[in-house]
Amino acid sequence: MSDSRQHRFEALVDQFSNDLFRYAIWLCGNKATAEDLVQETYMRAWRSLDKLKSDGAAKSWLFTIIRRENARLYERERPETGGIDTSQVMDHNFYDTSTEAFALRNALAKLADKYREPLLLQVLGGFSCDEISGMLDLSVSAVMTRVSRARKQLRDMLSEDQHKRSEAV
Repeated sequence: MSDSRQHRFEALVDQFSNDLFRYAIWLCGNKATAEDLVQETYMRAWRSLDKLKSDGAAKSWLFTIIRRENARLYERERPETGGIDTSQVMDHNFYDTSTEAFALRNALAKLADKYREPLLLQVLGGFSCDEISGMLDLSVSAVMTRVSRARKQLRDMLSEDQHKRSEAV
């Protein structure tokens, strides 16, 4: 094993671990499963590292791998979930316990997958619509439409929630 290959891989792990874990949590809603997804993603990435031509494309490459790994988990049967169990990620530095963050997580969980996924790739992953279109095998205009609709639905849900809270007071 060459030192340069290992250093390249370690740099990718250091750079993208938090982003991959956050995305995995949103994909599966379970800390242990998310950790397994990230681990499997890195195992596949290690085996295929020589196929990665540019380190600039590493993030979208890793996110594509993790999406595929998540899909493989549920190829046969998708278990019923009650939404995202956010209590499982509270030990991570990035977890926000504010009321606003709680409301946002609940609203995100209510979005249809076809809207939530491109939005999360854009917001959590920092990907452009062009990159997301390649990852999700959609046209750029479809990605833009879905992100726009997701944002509108979130705004509507959050303003409705805000309105309900103000009426209760």
